[in-house]
Amino acid sequence: MKKVFFFCLVLPIICFSQTQDGEMVKQIYKSSLTQSSAYSWLDHLSNDIGSRLSGSVGAEKAVLYTKKELEKLGLDNVYLQEVMVPKWVRGEKETAYILDNKKKIEVPICALGGSIATPKNGILAEIIEVHAIEELEKLGAEKLKGKIVFFNRPMDAEEIETFKAYGKCGDQRVIGAKEASKYGALATIVRSLNLRLDDFPHTGVTSYGDLPKSAYIPTAAISTNGAELLSKKLKENNKLKFFFKQSCQQMEDVLSYNVIGEIKGTTKSDEIMIVSGHLDSWDLADGSQDDGAGCVQSMAVLELFKKLNYMPKHTIRVVLFMNEENGLRGGKKYAEIAAKNKENHVFAMESDSGGFSPRGFSFDCDETNFTKAKGWIELFEPFLIHSFVKGHGGSDIGPLKSDKLVKVGLKPDSQRYFDYHHAANDTFDAINKRELELGAATMASLVYLFDQYGID
Repeated sequence: MKKVFFFCLVLPIICFSQTQDGEMVKQIYKSSLTQSSAYSWLDHLSNDIGSRLSGSVGAEKAVLYTKKELEKLGLDNVYLQEVMVPKWVRGEKETAYILDNKKKIEVPICALGGSIATPKNGILAEIIEVHAIEELEKLGAEKLKGKIVFFNRPMDAEEIETFKAYGKCGDQRVIGAKEASKYGALATIVRSLNLRLDDFPHTGVTSYGDLPKSAYIPTAAISTNGAELLSKKLKENNKLKFFFKQSCQQMEDVLSYNVIGEIKGTTKSDEIMIVSGHLDSWDLADGSQDDGAGCVQSMAVLELFKKLNYMPKHTIRVVLFMNEENGLRGGKKYAEIAAKNKENHVFAMESDSGGFSPRGFSFDCDETNFTKAKGWIELFEPFLIHSFVKGHGGSDIGPLKSDKLVKVGLKPDSQRYFDYHHAANDTFDAINKRELELGAATMASLVYLFDQYGID
């Protein structure tokens, strides 16, 4: 009888809570779709400021602009966090061609971030195609010395989760040059990490690891169409030569900033929840998808709470990290200072997968909190949010540590993301206003729910 009485007492409370939460989530989506500043913020970042590679003038302008816009929201605190970042400069536009029986066929390339330049007059050499780093050892210095190595492993089209396809072939871009150098290769050319066949070369970071600088070799990405053509020509003539020229250089580190704004919690102000994106972008375009979208969505979470007069229990902080693309210095510095100040972070969310229609979240947390989050799926289903999975939270929030910390990555539809990722077409015209605003609302709704019910 006591159990029946308890059930009858508690059930109305649960139902009321679900109804209240459902109404709040509806209000968040309504406000985001009708009042959000996210699209106009991104318009300015993309079209008035442009590319924002760490250490650039664009990055500096973006820091000042986003700080000013956060101040306009009337937050409790807005500030800059100093961080030293690498400064890599692309230089003149790269050129390349296939030399086949004295016939020159131009192909689109771009230097990979962190690469050294070619000699002033470029490099002209025979080129050898491989599909995996493991093939280098089999070929050995006898066949690779004095050659250009062409890494031509495409993203796996069978993978529905495109980030898995990206991860399966990213090593050739990141460490391909380092590994080829060990066998005396002159340079490397890497197939762009893109599922679509097009003429846009996609840049991205490369690393020489612990190699001495004297062993560094130039490396560049070639467009997927260019890679297909080069592979075809090599099958016809394996003695053809490849030429490319680039003038990039690594400068001394420079001072930059993470941009931070916060709303102080009413009852648990010492427990911090963050929403985040990275403010830097590659230099070929304005970085609207990667990661201007994530930055303005994160800013919009706090804007939505202010517009709805929502007073969070926890301190809610937006962090716009600097230097995710070629160093992760912003994420590391934020985590370092958080540890030094003994800050208690309980929740961290990152949006760094583009501004496409949101599909759900990827959770890096224990089973208890994951189960709690899955209990809220029905609140998101009316907005076509259905995918709650265990996985990667985000690169910038990765270094953050706390005793109890739930890390979350926003999961937009990823099918088109790598069409734009790190390429010259990552521009504002590829952004859909409604999709961007739905993403911001999805982030704000999950933050609201964890703020209400806490971390277990």
